[in-house]
Amino acid sequence: MKLHNKLAAEFFGTFWLVFGGCGSAVLAATFLAESGETSFNLGIGFVGVAFAFGLTVMTMAYAIGHISGCHLNPAVSLGLATGGRHPWSEVGPYIAAQVLGGAAGAGVLGIIASGQEGFSFADGFAANGYADHSPGGYTLVACLVAEIVLTFFFLMIILGATDKRAPAGFAPLAIGLGLTLIHLIGIPVTNLSVNPARSTGPALFVGGWALQQLWLFWLAPIVGAVLAGIVYPRIAGRDD
Repeated sequence: MKLHNKLAAEFFGTFWLVFGGCGSAVLAATFLAESGETSFNLGIGFVGVAFAFGLTVMTMAYAIGHISGCHLNPAVSLGLATGGRHPWSEVGPYIAAQVLGGAAGAGVLGIIASGQEGFSFADGFAANGYADHSPGGYTLVACLVAEIVLTFFFLMIILGATDKRAPAGFAPLAIGLGLTLIHLIGIPVTNLSVNPARSTGPALFVGGWALQQLWLFWLAPIVGAVLAGIVYPRIAGRDD
């Protein structure tokens, strides 16, 4: 497969991840409906958002996995390269395509969200944050550890599920459900990133604090992913 085909797949795949995952948080997590004097929350909540992120990855894994490997995440590209599963020469272009796709997905989501009266990017726009900007008020250290650990195990799932010795055809399910699980754990802590491209897209539109805290959501996922790329082959051996 030619590199430009792979990069196009990564762009559109990451677009879908940010648009679908962050879109579920911005547009559907809370939806108040009124009946008389009673209000009902018909939103999907944390569980729905977690499944939305998992579904975006699972659907794209089936759609573009055979084209680019469906990384959709700079940390995944770095982790796979560290584990010997992806050529280092393609990591830089992959990351560029992923960041651009994430920014484009956030941009289209912003256009849609802005169509509702009272919308403001300052409300968060599904951006990741720590301390005062953590959904649960978790400290910087707690958020750093959570992002490293959750990314580490996400990459362990990816490396294991895509091992040539693993049952064929089930990798997208395992990876999508793995991403769902770590969102169920991490949304209250940081809004969950484990993906620098996912974090960068919304942060570009929120600006201010989101850009100031963006460093953590590059550093921690990369550390966790690289550690998994080192650890997995030492546990399982090379799949060749």
